[in-house]
Amino acid sequence: MFDDLDIFAAVVEHSSLNRASRQLNLSQPALSRKISKLEERLGVSLFNRFGKRLELTEVGRLTYTYALEQRQQRSKFLEALSKFKEGEPQLVTLGASLTTLQTTLPPLVNAYMNKYPAAELKLITGKTHEIVSAVNEGKCDVGIIASSIQEPGLRCIPLFEDQLRLVVSEHHPLTLTAKLSMEHLSRLPMILFSKGTWYRRMTDELFQRCGVDPDVRMEIDSFEAIVRLLPTIKAAALLPKSYLRPELLNGGGLVSLHIKELEQTQRTTCLIYQGSGGLSTAARCLVQVTEEVFLSGRE
Repeated sequence: MFDDLDIFAAVVEHSSLNRASRQLNLSQPALSRKISKLEERLGVSLFNRFGKRLELTEVGRLTYTYALEQRQQRSKFLEALSKFKEGEPQLVTLGASLTTLQTTLPPLVNAYMNKYPAAELKLITGKTHEIVSAVNEGKCDVGIIASSIQEPGLRCIPLFEDQLRLVVSEHHPLTLTAKLSMEHLSRLPMILFSKGTWYRRMTDELFQRCGVDPDVRMEIDSFEAIVRLLPTIKAAALLPKSYLRPELLNGGGLVSLHIKELEQTQRTTCLIYQGSGGLSTAARCLVQVTEEVFLSGRE
């Protein structure tokens, strides 16, 4: 019936059996029989006939709309099928924590979509253990997590080392201090990550070890919101070095400051996926691009 719908749509678009028959390379009697057969199968009249002139009935207009939808869906299906045969990736699901996404997502997505513009990338956020479980259960094809793991059935590839840095406005008094220590953070107005996040647990443990009691003004999960607010409320924040790209610091009037004790916050961001060899084409391509983005500069 779908071929007959295409033929019917061609008749509508040419407004003539004669012109449609030439375009379809069918004789006019054969074309008329096909239209009559379609009307018989549907049990309705698609055209009002006034001599050689055809006029769509109300149900004919409905059928034409449906025929166009079927044509579009078939075209999308054939395009996707062709790309699948050619090995081009389609949908891939990436899982990561919100904070990890903020450091790794922009360069990774740009590289992946530039290389595979027709691909679809779905993102799932969660805590590290939730992402590990999602990859294990096949709910995510690939995961990016803020720690190195040893999990049966999963491959874990280190991407880069990261640590927290103190970030303040370029006009903040701490920028004039020659050598900073954790003691400078006591009673210092700060914006911290929300409680329960990996970054917050890590900073709280560090503050406790160093006997630091900062003046917490805000608790926010978004890196972007934090960097926008720092100059406004004249506060400081601890942000991952990987997020502090030069254009972000320079454009926002911010300064990244080193404190020796912050080296204790070093962590490894890793790529994880199932090691059984059952990755889809899309997942394999995402793994390859991820390694190119984060590992290509290593010897």
